[in-house]
Amino acid sequence: MVIQCVQFTFSPEDADRAAGILKELRDLSREELGVVNFTVARSKERPTMFALWEQYCDEAALKSHIETEHFRRLVLDGIRRLAKERLGEIVYPLE
Repeated sequence: MVIQCVQFTFSPEDADRAAGILKELRDLSREELGVVNFTVARSKERPTMFALWEQYCDEAALKSHIETEHFRRLVLDGIRRLAKERLGEIVYPLE
């Protein structure tokens, strides 16, 4: 299993727009073969901060995810352009 955890911070004027984009990304990503879980969360204390917890069955599934049309449209051409900050890491479960 491969886990990708990403945190995005947006300006207050972009946060609600980002929420809509992230919900669409979540819904489309959950339909992909090899996606075990795809969760999007928003901070109550800092409503401009969002966290993504993505679980893939293997690295090939993650690679396939980043090659989808919706990833390019919603992430590369959408969220990443709106984000003020992005922190991300790919991690692996302990054996």
